Amino acid sequence: MSDEQGKDLNLHRSGPGLDADLQQEINEALGGKSVEELLEAEQAAAGGSRGEAGSNIRHGRVAAVHGEDIFVDMGGKNQGLIQVAQFAEGEVPKVGDIIEVTIKGVDNQDGLLLLARPGAVQEASWETLEVGQVVEGRVTALNTGGLELNVNNIRAFMPISQIELYRVEDLKPYINTRLSGKVMELKKKGKNSSVVISRRQLLDEEMAKIREETLAQLTEGKTVKGLVKSIMPYGAFVDIGGVDGLLHISDMSWARVENPSDIVKEGQQLEVMILKINPETHKISLGLKQVAPDPWTVVETRYGADSIVSGRVTRLTDFGAFVELEPGVEGLIPMSELSFERRIKHASSVVKEGDVVRLRILSVDLERKRISLSLKRVGDDPWTGALARWPVDSVVDGIVTRTTDFGAFVELTAGVEGMVHISELSDKHIKAVNQAVSEGQTVKAKVLAVDEERRRISLSLKALIVRAAPEPTAQPAKTAAGSATPAEAAKAAEAAKRKKPLKGGLEFPGGGMSLGNLLGQKPRE
Repeated sequence: MSDEQGKDLNLHRSGPGLDADLQQEINEALGGKSVEELLEAEQAAAGGSRGEAGSNIRHGRVAAVHGEDIFVDMGGKNQGLIQVAQFAEGEVPKVGDIIEVTIKGVDNQDGLLLLARPGAVQEASWETLEVGQVVEGRVTALNTGGLELNVNNIRAFMPISQIELYRVEDLKPYINTRLSGKVMELKKKGKNSSVVISRRQLLDEEMAKIREETLAQLTEGKTVKGLVKSIMPYGAFVDIGGVDGLLHISDMSWARVENPSDIVKEGQQLEVMILKINPETHKISLGLKQVAPDPWTVVETRYGADSIVSGRVTRLTDFGAFVELEPGVEGLIPMSELSFERRIKHASSVVKEGDVVRLRILSVDLERKRISLSLKRVGDDPWTGALARWPVDSVVDGIVTRTTDFGAFVELTAGVEGMVHISELSDKHIKAVNQAVSEGQTVKAKVLAVDEERRRISLSLKALIVRAAPEPTAQPAKTAAGSATPAEAAKAAEAAKRKKPLKGGLEFPGGGMSLGNLLGQKPRE
C-alpha cells in the first residue's frame, strides 16, 4: 500500500487531522501486505476457514485511540479497527491494553480488519437486521406494555417484561435513555414492519457468565459477602456475586427465629458461609449463624448439673416447655418436672410464653445439645422425710386423684401420692377399680411401704375393713362331764323346732294362743 493510500485511509476513517506519527505507525503495521494476505495470515493463525473468521475471539493490543476509532495490533503486521461506541462509558481501553475482539470482515479498500467486541452492539439496518442480533436504541416513548425505541431510525418495541431481570413498575426513568438488546422478533412488511427487542436476554446472558465464574470460585465452608435480595417466610435469598443462595431461617441465628425480618432486611450486606452447593441444580445453601461463635461451646463451663439458673419460656408443647437460657441455648422442662402439686395436662397451666423462671439443671448432653430442666425442684421437695411423716402401718387420709386398670392413686399432700393396688382396694374380689373407689373420693388407708428414693408409697384400703362377728347358734346342754346325752340333745332339737312360728299364722308370738284357744277348747296334755 502506498503512502497516498495510507493518507486516504486516515481521512476515510478518522477525518482530517491525523498526525504523521500515527500515519507512519499504521503504514508500518500494514507492512506493504495486501488485504488478501492479511486475511490468509489471520485465518491461518485461527486455524479456520474464511467463513469462520468472524466467529473466533481474538486478543489484540490497543495501538492508538483517535476520535471514535481504536486501532488494534492483532499480531505480526495485522492491524484492526474497532469503534469506541463498542465500549460502554468508562470502559474505553487505553493504548497498551489487551482487548478481546472478533473479526467482522475486512475493509478491502483500506486493508484493515474490521473488529467488534464479542456480543457488542452492531449498527442496525433493515438489510442487516436479523433475529438474535444485538442492537442499541434510544427510548422515545412509553406505553402500558413497554418502551418504544429508535434503533438507527428503525422503530422498535421493548415489552415491559423484557426491560430488566425483575418486574418494572415505573417506566418514566427510561425515557431518552439508550438501551441495548437482542432482536426477538422481526417482521418486514412495509408500513407494518416491526422489531421487538429484549434487554433481559442480554442481562440473562451476562448473569449466566457471572454465575459460572462465581460458581467456579465457590467452595463449601467458604465465607463470602452477599446482598439480601428478598425475604420469605422460610428464609432470605442472598446475592453472592451474580448467584443467589438461600439463607434458611434455621441458619440465621443460634437463637430461635420466628420471623426472618427480625434478623435481616432487604438490601442489607451480610457475611455468610456457604454450607452446601448442589452441582446439578446449582442451588446454594448459606449460613449466617455459622460465621458467629457457637454458644454451645461454653455450655459445659456455664451450666453444670444441679445448678440453679434463670431463663425465659420460649414455647409450650404437649410434652413440656422450652426455656432459653441465653441466645442459642435452650433447655426443656418435661411435664413431670413442672410441678409437685398436681398432675397437669399441658404446660400452659403452669407457665406462659415470655415468663422468666428459676430452674434447676438436671442433665446436660453436649453431643445432642440438650439440657433437661426442672421447675419444681427449685423449691422444697415434699418427699423429703416421707418415711417419718407417713410411717409403715399408720393410717392416713387422702383423696383419690386418678384410677387405672391396676389401682388408684391417692394424694396424701401436695406433690405426694400413694398407690392402692387393685388387690388392696377390697376384701372381696373386684374386676374394676371403680367398683371400690372413684376419683375425688376421700378415703382412709393403711401405709404398707414407703420408698423415699423412688418416691413411692404403697397403701391398702382392705387392711382397714373389719367385718362383724357372726351370731352364735344354739348349743345342746352339756352334762357335768361336758357332753350332752342323746335324750337331752333330742329335747333341745324339739324345743328349737317349737320356737319356729307355724306357717299360716296359727301361732302368735307373745300370747301363747293357738287355734284351739280361739275355739274354746282345752289344750291337750
